[in-house]
Amino acid sequence: MGSGMAGRLLSANFPLAIYNRNRDKAKSVADAGAFLASTPREAAARADVIISMVADDPASRAVWLGENGASAGAAPGTVWIESSTLTVDWVHALGAAASNQGCALLDAPVTGSRSQAAAGELRFLVGGSDAGLEAARPVLAALGNDIVHFGPTGSGAVMKLINNFMSGVQAASLAEATAFILASGLDHDKALAVLTNGAPGSPLVKLLSARAQAGDFAPNFILRLMAKDLGYAIEEASRRQIDLHTAAGALAVFQRAMAAGYGEKDFSAVIESSANSAKTSRKT
Repeated sequence: MGSGMAGRLLSANFPLAIYNRNRDKAKSVADAGAFLASTPREAAARADVIISMVADDPASRAVWLGENGASAGAAPGTVWIESSTLTVDWVHALGAAASNQGCALLDAPVTGSRSQAAAGELRFLVGGSDAGLEAARPVLAALGNDIVHFGPTGSGAVMKLINNFMSGVQAASLAEATAFILASGLDHDKALAVLTNGAPGSPLVKLLSARAQAGDFAPNFILRLMAKDLGYAIEEASRRQIDLHTAAGALAVFQRAMAAGYGEKDFSAVIESSANSAKTSRKT
């Protein structure tokens, strides 16, 4: 996602400094014209707008506030944009750190895939001040085709957790439905056509079904990160006295897939994991 976003900024003629813990992963963007920094601090020192796209809370904390983190290089007035899927508690803590330095934080996680990142077709779910958003709008507009401002700091993070928990539930339901189909001895292709072409056939269900049928589990969104997001959503909802029973069930399905070795594959591989489990059960 980050490399696609970086490519879009370069194509829109923004001066760009980049950092990645694995310099080899950043080489293609550097070759295209970006300055490859040695630390987040060095990258941030060259920027008016700083964007982070990382895996989870610990990675975000390290890149912003760790040794030689981006916050150490950020000048007052800089806009910080955190586009990762994170806990709301950490987003608020990061917002306080930004404010203490005279900076504005936008929590602006995205919906969309790697291909949409490269095409500038992301949707940004934004929390933060109106002034911060307006300052960052030209950058966000180069990266996406929709910017939805939900309110104060943390609002975008909450919306992203809701979005991803629903996506995870759909994926887990399709995985279990596939196992149910196989265990029942139904014609798999006919049964799947009924589901994907009928009421259950959301765009996501159609997409995941096609990937599973093709056996294409090259990561667009890594399975273990979906499990992480489900856990974050359950935690945040619980803080608000909401029990996400369907998210808890979906998380269990993803955890079984991780235990079976699918954690680094695309999250559609949860379908193959459940299918293989059903096939094994039938044999025994």
